[in-house]
Amino acid sequence: MKRRQFIKSVAASGAGWVILPSGTLAGQNAPSNKLNIALIGAWGRGTAHYNVLSSENVAALCDVNDNRTAEALKTFPKAKTYWDWRKCLDQKGLDAVVICTADHHHAFISNWAINRGLHVFCEKPLGITVQEVRTVRANYLKNKSKLATQHGTQRHAYPNFQRLRELVLDGAIGELKSVSAWDSRRNGRPGYPPGEGEPPSYLHYDQWVGPSTFHPYNPEYFSAPNPGGNCMKWNPYSDFGVGQMGDMGSHTMDLVWNAIDAGAPLSVEAEGDKYNPEVCPVELKATFEQPANKWRPAIKVIWYQGGLKPKPPRPYIDVTKIGNGAIFEGTKGFILADFRSRMVIPSEDDGDMTYYKRRSNEQLLPLMGGTGQGPGRSLDKLFQQEWIDACKGNNKKTTCDFDYSGTMMEQMILGLVAHRAGQKLQYDPAAGRVTNAREANEFLRRKYRPGWSLNG
Repeated sequence: MKRRQFIKSVAASGAGWVILPSGTLAGQNAPSNKLNIALIGAWGRGTAHYNVLSSENVAALCDVNDNRTAEALKTFPKAKTYWDWRKCLDQKGLDAVVICTADHHHAFISNWAINRGLHVFCEKPLGITVQEVRTVRANYLKNKSKLATQHGTQRHAYPNFQRLRELVLDGAIGELKSVSAWDSRRNGRPGYPPGEGEPPSYLHYDQWVGPSTFHPYNPEYFSAPNPGGNCMKWNPYSDFGVGQMGDMGSHTMDLVWNAIDAGAPLSVEAEGDKYNPEVCPVELKATFEQPANKWRPAIKVIWYQGGLKPKPPRPYIDVTKIGNGAIFEGTKGFILADFRSRMVIPSEDDGDMTYYKRRSNEQLLPLMGGTGQGPGRSLDKLFQQEWIDACKGNNKKTTCDFDYSGTMMEQMILGLVAHRAGQKLQYDPAAGRVTNAREANEFLRRKYRPGWSLNG
């Protein structure tokens, strides 16, 4: 067999082989084809990446907590260590970065990494202001042919996401009219905690505060007993996060976003807890108007959080038992869904389902990794591996890239802007500006401490 024919046959078999610049043939995980990755934020969500990253070359570790860095070194002993991500990003030879820091650093690290030609995996949310997510998205779009990005909404690997999209696209509930989505978590605070003691010697607290307004140290910010819960200690505070809009809101709206093919809204209004400049609201209802696209009319997307819920499609359905879910309303019925299941509820009069033709197996939308999450197939591994493969391949497209996820987060954060403004806002998605209340445009951004730039 000639060399060219052999290479084609290997590619067709999906064996994961690549041609390196030297012209040699090597496996995807051969030493010469491993990515040099910086893991920024070694604890919290960072630990969820250890399994996949162990197959690559973690060349740099960065964390504001020296103890956490020391723990991570046990898994990645060859990595150089940093406590300032700005210095980490300038390490020579890096290919990619995984960002698991506190939310108020996400847009900064992402944008700086893209400026340096690095592939980026950023945990959600992509930023904590409209300006931040729009800046990162625009920078990515200029570089999308060269760089792979992924936003950390790993639940997208559930097969239900694609099965739900098929039902909506194929008219199982007729023409789409509106969508409601919600998160039940209540994670409120009265305001910033007062200063309490001094930061421990191993914690670079000023670096943790970073670009945000300085607030004195309080151990509450770092008091989570487990890696998965640390974000909930600081994301309710407006200088450090966007509360539930960027936490479980990112995951739940992703379920909707994948099915409706939308961008930033034309208008938004919100109501809920009394506005407090120090903390994000717990109870909130935000209504977004989405323009029509090629396959559906204009629709409303309504977000509920903190215990607020939409009216159930039928009285016998108890939505209070669904922590995170969505209701799609169409002209011929409803779809009730959570992350892993869905239920079609036809209309009483004309929902006979004769208008709906189920797809054949050959027409089903592809699942992440070919199978989607299931027994023995980790959500995180599937989702992270999609990004790793995109970093190494000619096709840089991932499921939740910074284009798709950037517009989703722009919409969610606009809900907080409208809540702060206290009125319905008309929005120009192209310009990224509020058109009927000039003062609200100041709420699209935040001031940074001296020495910090979003575009470094």
